[in-house]
Amino acid sequence: MDLLQAFSLALIQGITEFLPVSSSAHLILPAVVLGWQDQGLAFDVAVHFGSLLAVIWYFRQDILRLSSALIERIASGQKTKDSSFSTNLIIASLPILPIGFLFRFDIEQHLRSVNTIIITTIVFAILLLAADRLGRHNPRDADLDWKKALLIGASQCLALIPGTSRSGITMTAALLTGFTREEASRISFLISIPTIAAASSLKFADLVLSTTPIDWFTLLTGAVVAMISAYLCIRLFLNVIARIGFLPFVIYRILLGGLLLVLVALQTETGIVFH
Repeated sequence: MDLLQAFSLALIQGITEFLPVSSSAHLILPAVVLGWQDQGLAFDVAVHFGSLLAVIWYFRQDILRLSSALIERIASGQKTKDSSFSTNLIIASLPILPIGFLFRFDIEQHLRSVNTIIITTIVFAILLLAADRLGRHNPRDADLDWKKALLIGASQCLALIPGTSRSGITMTAALLTGFTREEASRISFLISIPTIAAASSLKFADLVLSTTPIDWFTLLTGAVVAMISAYLCIRLFLNVIARIGFLPFVIYRILLGGLLLVLVALQTETGIVFH
């Protein structure tokens, strides 16, 4: 992988990781259109680590406040709004951890295909639009009870299917349970932290066992680009989502799914091979 490819893929990963548009659907496009090879495990670990640093840095004050409240609750038994919210965030983060660990190889082997990505990109876009239009959009953070947290966490397991979008499906679930667009987005971003950390740790463990040579400069470039682009994307998204809603992302996803469908239809004629 040359430096231009590394920069481009890291930029795509950073921008799409936290938007409800599916990073996997975008990362497959360079391979389809430009014939780029898969970025490899080491680079995948690097860009996800960069995205993780971005979301942690953006929410650093929230993380410190919620962590302090949780520690205080454990130490003294004092229940507060922040301690309840942090407890339920942990509940929402739990379902995907065992599911992802147990089924990651099966999903990679059987579901990572262009056809799957086309279907999930379009179907979950429509579901996101329905949630945005039909949700009540009024509870505050204190209303994230364990039942809603578990529902949002369970929905996150669907993001293991390529093309679904982890951010998209968790925002959809949060909207359906009554949260506003900003609150749904914030919950989605916060529960992404343990999810991305766990996935990166698993991939890092696989990388340690691998004998493939590592280009550290390329990995560092990818991590930095992904971190900066992801941070800017989170900041912009949270500033505009209340005003623009999710319709632009829904339209974009449907167009993206349509583009991939056209490319599949042209596969035989052009000789493009999908990975």
